[in-house]
Amino acid sequence: MLRIDQSLVDAIVAHAKRDHPVEACGMVAGPIGSDRPERFIEMVNAAGSPTFYEYDSTDLLQLYKDLDDRDEEPVVIYHSHTATEAYPSVTDIKLASEPGAHYVLVSTEKHGNNDGAVEFRSYRIVDGQVTEEPVEIVGTDTPSDNPRSES
Repeated sequence: MLRIDQSLVDAIVAHAKRDHPVEACGMVAGPIGSDRPERFIEMVNAAGSPTFYEYDSTDLLQLYKDLDDRDEEPVVIYHSHTATEAYPSVTDIKLASEPGAHYVLVSTEKHGNNDGAVEFRSYRIVDGQVTEEPVEIVGTDTPSDNPRSES
């Protein structure tokens, strides 16, 4: 189960909506071994594509150096799908290289960068196997365990 603060969900969704129709991407880091997403890190989609995301290799190297210096690791790796549901594509599965991370997908297909709910779903991807997991959003009056329709 992914347990994540409402403010982080809001930041991820805002990034996805702002970058639409280009896929947004980034991560949320946390202390090594904690499984606690704490620090939001917005990245630039170097591919600039509505169907694919790619981190700039120099930015990614710097990010991992920063994570190492802070004793952090990627807890959530997120990106958006702009024209499809929030489910990992074949490419997403092939590129999933952090077996301990939660892979969050946000679909902006329905409303684009306009107001309206998005699909917000989380997966574990290990050795090519995709497992959807519940999302518990904390920091609200009514925490939700429904990962499909958060905005």
